[in-house]
Formats: sequence, structure tokens, C-alpha cells
Amino acid sequence: MQTQKCPETAPLVRMEGIEKYFPGVHALNSARLDLYAGEVLAVVGENGAGKSTLMKVLAGVYPRDAGVIEICGQPVEIHDARQAQALGISMIHQELSLMRDLTVAENLFIGREPMRGPFLDRRRQNEMAAALLHSVHIDIDPTARVGALTVARQQMVEIARALSYDNTRILIMDEPSAALTDAEIGELFRLIRTMKARGVGVLYISHRMGELQQISDRITVMRDGQCVGTVRTADASLEEIIRMMVGRVIYEQPKERSAVPAGAPTVLEVRGLRSRDVHDVSFTLHKGEILGLAGLMGAGRTETARLLCGADRRDGGEIRVNGRTVDIRTPSDAVRAGIGYLSEDRKRFGLCLHLSVADNIALPSLERFTRAWMVNDRKVRKMAHAYRKRIDIRTPSVDSPVRRLSGGNQQKVVLAKWLARDCDILIFDEPTRGIDVGAKSEIYRLMNQLAAEGKSIVMISSEMPELLRMSDRILVMCEGVKTGELDIGEATQEKIMALAAPRG
Repeated sequence: MQTQKCPETAPLVRMEGIEKYFPGVHALNSARLDLYAGEVLAVVGENGAGKSTLMKVLAGVYPRDAGVIEICGQPVEIHDARQAQALGISMIHQELSLMRDLTVAENLFIGREPMRGPFLDRRRQNEMAAALLHSVHIDIDPTARVGALTVARQQMVEIARALSYDNTRILIMDEPSAALTDAEIGELFRLIRTMKARGVGVLYISHRMGELQQISDRITVMRDGQCVGTVRTADASLEEIIRMMVGRVIYEQPKERSAVPAGAPTVLEVRGLRSRDVHDVSFTLHKGEILGLAGLMGAGRTETARLLCGADRRDGGEIRVNGRTVDIRTPSDAVRAGIGYLSEDRKRFGLCLHLSVADNIALPSLERFTRAWMVNDRKVRKMAHAYRKRIDIRTPSVDSPVRRLSGGNQQKVVLAKWLARDCDILIFDEPTRGIDVGAKSEIYRLMNQLAAEGKSIVMISSEMPELLRMSDRILVMCEGVKTGELDIGEATQEKIMALAAPRG
């Protein structure tokens, strides 16, 4: 990888006075940052702070409305992604941009395919892909269809594609580790350190505060579209960074004992649940309880949730809601039984991104607003306004497309649609993945409020502190099998990991 050297005193990238407007939103307000060759600059802030927008301006996704961008001290104009790439800027987006029906090799070199005369040299393309993947120690078959890969492995393909450009000297990573395991994150950090040694500057967006100490040299904090400060990572405490991000102190008291009253009725009973990936899983859920579901990747937690909500076919087992056996074969059956599912992939399974906030909230309850095949838009908007206020969905209007909202606010829309449906049992699958500490605190508050109101929650989480902070009881799974249950009063990270670790 060849990179152009900058004058020693000049930053690799300098952005000053950047402005960006969207309808009804001042997304960037005189934003600024600088990045030097061979460093990792973390860019952090709450959802909606402007981090991704600023990165997309640099990557040519959005044109800036005002301000200056300099590369190695020279002003540049970046009108589109092709111009950015010519300047050596590559971006790995938070939303995967791979083509699911193409192979890994086809995705890696799309638009740059090796040709033999007028024909694609597929053999050469696969060889190039294999060499690239091998060079970055990514063990993926270049002929595999991308849609058949896990989200984590698709993320690694995105990283490999960004590294495939010989002139890359500025690499933007927007939440690159959100779907990766600890081992894969370690491999990602190894790649980043290799790029640093080659003089590449890395702009790294992450909500995982613990990662910053491991990989970044400096941290730029954004709030309300502005850059409020930059600090050296070695000199900054986590508490200081969070205060800069949210303008307030956030402290979540760990839960020391269950908040569920003794004798609380059982609202959900699962007996011998079975499928290809789930093996004889049984558990109960009580009214007002938050049941944490722990386990490593591949433990079968999401698969269990999908069986309960009718998204996948159940091979055996019994599901009882409020003492009555229910036959859940489709998501509609689950909704009728009072079960709502908040998927870990909210963009793909939880929202219709092209529809408005109001329409998304109304979808599961549409029959309430329909008469003679006509939807009463006035009632839909009135209901949406009520939930916007109740759970503080930050949007210019309930008529705004949900795709324009930050990740935390999109998660609130998914929650609002199940509250509007009045589901008594809510399954949260990775409820705070990809959202910032401020939005996390709000989601935690809402979950505790719902439990206090008598709703019952199954919470799947890969974050140990989250499980220990929120759960009244923790069920642990490994390789599709339930391996144990822990009351929150006895649960520790060590006990959870001992139950979650594979036995073989």
C-alpha cells in the first residue's frame, strides 16, 4: 500500500467550519477535526451528534454546504465517492453496502474486475480475492455468496474491500466492530495497527467506550453537530469523555437483587423448545420481570427468540402464555398472543426505512386505524405524536422517513410500535447495539419503566455489564442448549462465562 507523505507540520486531513443542512435539521454546525498520518482518531458522540454525517462529507457521500477540507495542507473539493477514492479516502459504512447475491470476490472487485479481452476473468478474480483475504488474515472462501455469510463475516469482507485500494491513506470506519466477536475485534485491531505502521490515518467511530483505550491515539467528541473537543486518549478518563458527549453525568446503578415481587404470576412458559439450532430449551418469564439471555455467538439465543415470535419453524416444544397453550407458527400468531420482537437488525427486520415514523409505529396495529379499507391518517398521526412524546423520539416530525433518524431513535420507533400494539411480552434482541451511551441510558430507563408497569421482557445481550445492570434473572445458553439460570443476586461475569463456554 503506497501512501503520499504529508509535510511534517501538516495534518493528513483538516476539516474546518463544516456545515450541513437536511430538511428541518442543522446536522453539522461549524464542525472541525484534524487527522495525522499514522494515527487513529476516534470520533465519538451520542446518536445524532453528527459523527457519521461528518465522515460522509469527507467520503463524498454528502456535499458540504460550507467549510474547508484540506488533504496534506492543500484545499480539495469532494463532490462524490469517486473523487474521495481518488484522493485515497475509503469508508466502511455502518450499514453494510455489500451485494448479497454476489460472491465475496465479486463484491471485493466490483467495478474493477480483471478482464480477458471482452470477458470477465473469473478465475483471476477469485485468485486476487484469495490473495487479498490471505494478506489480511481473513479466512473466507472468495467464491461464497455474501448473503450466506454471518453479519460479522460480511463486516470483514467490507474491511477487506476498503483495504484493496492501493492508494488508501485515509480509512474511515463507522462502527466496524458492532457485529464482531472479541476474537474478530482483535483481528480488526491488528489490521488497524498494520495500517498505522504504513502511515495510513484512521478515523474510527465507535460507541464501545472500552475500545477507545485499546486502539485510538486521540479522541474527538461531537455533540449537536459540533466538535466540542479533542483529547489524547492516554490523558482522558472514560467519565470525562462521557461528560463531553452528553453534557451530563450518566451513572447506572448495577442491579443487586430482583425487582420482581414474590409470587408474581408466570406470563410465559416454554417447555422443550426445539429446532435445528435449539435443543430442548425450557424457561419461565414472570410479570414485570426482565429475563436476561446470555451466551456467546452461536449459542442459540436469537434462534430461540425467533421461534417464540414465529419467524422460524419450530420442530417441537410447547409455548404457554398466561397459562394457555398457544400455537405460534407465524409472526402474526405471536402478535395475537401478545408477544412483540425487537430484532437485533432493526433496519432489516424491525423497520420499513422508506416509511414515516408514524406509519412504522402503526403497522402492527393497522386494523385499529382502518375502516372500509381506508386508513385514518389523522388517528395514526395522533397516536404517533403520543408515543413520540412518551418515549422522547427525537424527530423533526412524525411524518419524517424513519431512515433519517439516529440509531437510538430508530430503536425507540421499534419499541413504540409494540407498545402501540399493547404487547405484554417484549423480546429485546441486543437492544443497545450500535447506539451511544446517552441513548443506552434512555433505553434502560424505558425498559425499567415498562417492567414496573407490568410488561415482561426477555433481553438478549452480548454485553455482560448490560445483563448484570438490567436483568432480574439470567438464563445462559451454549450451542443451542440452556446451561444454567442465575438469580441476579448471585450472578457474576465469571459465573456467566463458565456456563456460556463450550464444553467440548
